[in-house]
Amino acid sequence: MMQDQSKDVLTDTDLQDQNIADYQSDLGVTRTQSVRLPGFRTESGFDFPEIELAYMTLGELSPDRDNAILVCHAFSGNAHMAGIDPETGRPGWWDFHVGPGKTIDTDRFFVICSNVIGGCNGSTGPSSINPATGERYAMSFPPVTIRDMAKAQTLLIDHLGIDRLFAAIGGSMGGMQSMVWAIDYPDRIRNCIPIASGIAHSAMQIAFNEVGRQAILTDPDWADGDYYDDEGAGPEHGLAVARMIGHVTYLSEYSMHRKFGRRLQRPAAPEDIFPAFFSVESYLQYQGESFVRRFDPNSYLYITKALDMFDGLNGRHSNEVFQRVQARFLVISFESDWLYPPSQSKELVRSLKRANRQATYVNLETPYGHDSFLIKNPEFTRIVHNYLIQDYQRQLQEKQEDQADLGQA
Repeated sequence: MMQDQSKDVLTDTDLQDQNIADYQSDLGVTRTQSVRLPGFRTESGFDFPEIELAYMTLGELSPDRDNAILVCHAFSGNAHMAGIDPETGRPGWWDFHVGPGKTIDTDRFFVICSNVIGGCNGSTGPSSINPATGERYAMSFPPVTIRDMAKAQTLLIDHLGIDRLFAAIGGSMGGMQSMVWAIDYPDRIRNCIPIASGIAHSAMQIAFNEVGRQAILTDPDWADGDYYDDEGAGPEHGLAVARMIGHVTYLSEYSMHRKFGRRLQRPAAPEDIFPAFFSVESYLQYQGESFVRRFDPNSYLYITKALDMFDGLNGRHSNEVFQRVQARFLVISFESDWLYPPSQSKELVRSLKRANRQATYVNLETPYGHDSFLIKNPEFTRIVHNYLIQDYQRQLQEKQEDQADLGQA
């Protein structure tokens, strides 16, 4: 395993929106690519003549094209999963876990990540130009679903000449995408690894997303979504508040106490409304401000709605849905995660078991809440790394046995 070069980064800190100086990645500078894919119809029935997807690949595809792993990003992620972004100088959101000798070993696997349709980091979304009008889609963009996101990924995988994924893995919204691969494309995936995710949102999860949406929709600068060409900055305040609300749900009481407690950020200033300015207030304001610089408010609306609308079962009995599944499942949850609690992962595993599907379940005691899959996490690394390596060896053994049987026939 290569030497870790990010010792200055706290182990309980994710790499998104953090003020990280002098961070070095084992992968060095990495770049995303872009591809235009023709003919895409959304679940809502909207026909795109073509869509654009931003994506990244790391590692090398094996001669048999059997070592491809699709990393599905969470809500605020993007295609730049690892390495240093040459434009921002910042590390990819999963640089802790993707790279040589890491959780997903790029010395062994060909790793792919694409920005979801509806996003704002290079893939077709509300901020994209509508070729029919020459103007940005804004709120004329059609509703998108988690299944639309996975369908767009299948076009990318086809473009890369890959028939079957060795695995699809992702946390939170990424876990939902990986489940769609196993459910809707059963013959195209060997392993499904949903992390801190669920088969459908609960009322509480929908409620938090709705509060975030309302923060944007009630911002006077939202302008019904047509803010792109205005001299104003758009609904920055609403988006910042939405991110602050969301970020609280990603943490745990323990991590909040450990990071901030009741510490004051600084002495009172004349412009302060209240004399006490807590460290946690400063942290959340920073999170909101940094998020505004990299995310489109309309994409926030579309993607959170896609999350809330997702139902892996689509009104069907779980046995009916999972009978078609061929993939092995490794389901991971975190005991301190109150946004996507372990109960949702357990219900997924029970449904898989009732349908006689192969499922391994691990609930980790990490105290850092939902963000536990984004931080340095040795136990998480060990479990996922070993699972992938061992099953890849099993896949190779199966191929050798099949070839031997053919030779004897």
